[in-house]
Amino acid sequence: MKRIFCIHLFNDYSGSPLVFSTVIKGLQKKEYECSIFTCSGQEGFLSGMSIPYHYFYYRWLPNRFLRLGMFVYSQWSLFVKVKAEAENADIIYINTLLPFGAALAGWKTNTRVIYHIHEVSIKPAILKRFLKWVAAKTASEVIFVSQYLAGEEALPGVPFKVVPNALSGKFVAAVNRPVEQEERSAIFKILMLCSLRAYKGVDVFVAIAKDLPELDFDLVLNATEEEIERYFASSKMPANLQLYPKQKNVHPFYQKADLVLNLSHPEQWKETFGMTLLEAMYYGLPCIAPPVGGPAEIIKDGEEGFLIDQRDKNKIITAIRRLSVDKEMYEEMSIKAQKKAHSFSEQQLIFDVDTVLNPEILADSKNERNSVF
Repeated sequence: MKRIFCIHLFNDYSGSPLVFSTVIKGLQKKEYECSIFTCSGQEGFLSGMSIPYHYFYYRWLPNRFLRLGMFVYSQWSLFVKVKAEAENADIIYINTLLPFGAALAGWKTNTRVIYHIHEVSIKPAILKRFLKWVAAKTASEVIFVSQYLAGEEALPGVPFKVVPNALSGKFVAAVNRPVEQEERSAIFKILMLCSLRAYKGVDVFVAIAKDLPELDFDLVLNATEEEIERYFASSKMPANLQLYPKQKNVHPFYQKADLVLNLSHPEQWKETFGMTLLEAMYYGLPCIAPPVGGPAEIIKDGEEGFLIDQRDKNKIITAIRRLSVDKEMYEEMSIKAQKKAHSFSEQQLIFDVDTVLNPEILADSKNERNSVF
């Protein structure tokens, strides 16, 4: 039985902790002995699991200088905690580039370090270079969530494997589309779920809603009601747009949606995968997403949806209007989206991660296949 320290900086309801929680639960079923190191006082996808927790202090702060100071402090605390417990671990499994303190603790104690990298847009650039330098010096292997990310962020001399994200069996089991007709609005509904950041396209989504008053828009933000109120305090919101704070259960939103958008800025925030796109496609929802990065590996333009730059707002509006009236095209995209989504399975995700953590698994699998012939 391998003992694994699972490390994540900021536990919230975003994509990387969602995937990490799915992986951890899958590894537990394979009888790995897992422990979680994450920030205290924060609810997210890593909360409430049947697993030992080790907490360190970290908060996201609006001021970038204070935020950097908080980050450095959190990593010193994480380094001390992991180093003190390292004799109880066979592998230090780090989610995202950020928790470098755990990687340094692994290097200091000669413990195997594996990174699971999701992101590419880390600022300032000097911080990103430092984090990549630490990863290159300490990692035994790296897992990337997309071919795009592997091409952009491969670490010199460090072996890597591309392991696409997948949804948990629990999420897939809860998919229930279509819902009863009386529960659905007769008006075409567009949905976006994202962090409350300008580079995620929040303001573009609001602008599109203003330009399409005949349609309905739902915006689910990974933020509190107070944070949302502050962000939009000086904005006049259209009547056809509903704002929602962070949600533990997103199924009701997908069930009542007709189309899902991802409007991340192609330069300011390159999407490396796109979990909300995959969730939407399980519901048979066509998507509109950026033409670069991970989304382009999930969606083929004109097949499961459209790949459009958020800066071309008029083209996005044209695509939305077309999907809202062309029922035949919509149904074709819906069928293709659902079919594509089922090619990203939790079982394959866990198997692929397992082969990185325990390379003997892959060797045994190859031997079994060869023995058949």
